[in-house]
Amino acid sequence: MTADADLLARALAADAPLTWVLTGDSITHGLVHTQGGRTYPEHLHEIIRGELSRVHDAVIDTAISGWRIVQLLEDFDRRVATWRPQVVTLMIGTNDCSDAGEFPVITPAEFGVSVAAFVRRVREIDAIPVLQTPPAVDVPNAPERGRIAAFAQSVRDVAAAERTILVDQYARFEELGEGGVPWGLMNDPFHPNATGHAALAIELATSLGLTPEPARSRTLPKLRADVAAGRLS
Repeated sequence: MTADADLLARALAADAPLTWVLTGDSITHGLVHTQGGRTYPEHLHEIIRGELSRVHDAVIDTAISGWRIVQLLEDFDRRVATWRPQVVTLMIGTNDCSDAGEFPVITPAEFGVSVAAFVRRVREIDAIPVLQTPPAVDVPNAPERGRIAAFAQSVRDVAAAERTILVDQYARFEELGEGGVPWGLMNDPFHPNATGHAALAIELATSLGLTPEPARSRTLPKLRADVAAGRLS
């Protein structure tokens, strides 16, 4: 267990309310691709404030569709610091890896430097950073994002160097897709659908130890059943 994981476990065991900020790009923003279903931040809200009965906690989604790590660093105060969080999760890389569009093409190493800078800024405001790799991409149908695996590895490398909590969504999606992209969890080549967001929520909640037993409602059992039914279809 990392020091951050231990800090989070102790914070969850205490009575003081926590503010959680989830930030990143369109996958965390969650627009359009769930077709009205819950996004993974919305599921996390249910798990924290419902399943765990942490009713005084606040769960805030500040992600913006299309964004990259440089934009999050430039707008860090608004996206993160202004909320005075105790926990900050970052899922980024799906746009950063693209070699098409208006942004300069960057290397995985350059991306990693920026992610590490983000982690340090989170620590400077006395919050616990949580890094998530982006989920896998259907590269044949999104060739501009063919470097996604290298960018996911860069997130892993930063997590190891900075000793942060890591949620490896990329590896989990590859596992659910039996080595490929689990089409039952996708709305297009790189955006998860509602069932995909359930899978993201389960992986995040499990990695953070947010799995109460017995569950107060059917939230977690239903998410697991939905993922099992839809992962390969």
